[in-house]
Amino acid sequence: MILSLRDTRAARHILLPLLGWGLAALLSATPGAQAQDASAPQPAAAPEPRPWMEVYGFAMLDTGANFTRINPDWYDTMRVSKLPAFEKEYGEDGDFFGSVRQTRFGVKSGFPTKLGELKTQFEFELFGTGVDAGQTTFRLRHAYGELGPIGAGQYWSPFMDIDVFPNSLEYWGPTGMVFFRNVQVRWMPIRGETRLTLAIERPGASGDQGLYADRIELADIKGRFPLPDVSGEYRMGGDWGYVELAGILRYIKWDDFVDDEYDLSGDATGWGINLSSNLKAGQSSTIRLQLMYGEGVENYMNDAPVDIGIENNFGDPRRPILGKPLPILGVVAFLDHNWNERWSSAIGYSLTDIDNTNGQAPDAYRRGHYALGNVLFTPVPNMMVGGELQWGRRENFSDGFTSDGLKLQVSFKYNFSHRFGG
Repeated sequence: MILSLRDTRAARHILLPLLGWGLAALLSATPGAQAQDASAPQPAAAPEPRPWMEVYGFAMLDTGANFTRINPDWYDTMRVSKLPAFEKEYGEDGDFFGSVRQTRFGVKSGFPTKLGELKTQFEFELFGTGVDAGQTTFRLRHAYGELGPIGAGQYWSPFMDIDVFPNSLEYWGPTGMVFFRNVQVRWMPIRGETRLTLAIERPGASGDQGLYADRIELADIKGRFPLPDVSGEYRMGGDWGYVELAGILRYIKWDDFVDDEYDLSGDATGWGINLSSNLKAGQSSTIRLQLMYGEGVENYMNDAPVDIGIENNFGDPRRPILGKPLPILGVVAFLDHNWNERWSSAIGYSLTDIDNTNGQAPDAYRRGHYALGNVLFTPVPNMMVGGELQWGRRENFSDGFTSDGLKLQVSFKYNFSHRFGG
């Protein structure tokens, strides 16, 4: 075929743009062009996880006036069960107190591993309890480690909800609150705002010999715990706050080693259900609620003396008395409110109610009431000063005696925290 000059020019007008487009596409696919694109700014890669450690705590002074007398070992608290069980049990009313026993020190750490971050926490305070009651001395709070969904050590029991504790100055806290740090192994298959935790915990309980405390037949009865306590919690959370349901199940035994005509051995099953919540009330307020009921779980409560009480069983000459797990109700209702960035307040009420057995003494602890209100001021970050009025009432089992506690507390708190690494 012979093309004319006109045809050649027309073809050139068509082919040259196509060749130019093809050459540009080819050049954009060359290694040099790719390298040029790669040199453009790219999103920064996530940094590699690094070990970290945080040292934290606070120094705190509590001072004020006890207008009514309380057990001297608990002079700087409103622990309702330690109010007098009879008239002038601890002397005349009215004394001034000062204490630094709330002072706290802790260390947290994190280490990256192939299985995730290994977290640890070690924390202590200076508030003596048990054989150290009334003293300013070392007291372990947390000794705990966690890797992935498994945690082990001494930590908050899953049966309790620490977020129910109000923003108060008083150390011991609401009488009806479930509050217990326990040795445990826990599994956390769901973590976050919504979470699920299951645990086995170190068992323990106490009994009240009541009217028969001086009987030699009870001298060699020993408690025993063949199984661990089993506890769990499920929390559902959101922008509105959260609601949490927790439970516990336990088995308690006691053995009679006295060689006589009586057999006072026995066992009991303890259990408890704890429903709690934090609800947001606007941008500046939080409502803290808890309702708990159970039997034989008093040692998990913030302020309840014994788990097992004596019940008369005179129809059986071989076993004239029995041990019974004591039913208990715990209620907490508090409001925390921030007036502004520097001023805040907490106000609320708590109740403990125990169904005593007929073998307990007339002055056994039956019911406790607890209430407080405060005003707190934070002039600069990490420093707080505040005043708080506290009230408590103890009601005995059957002798009709009640005692009231009234305390005014002023506290100064200085926080510190520093993080290394990470």
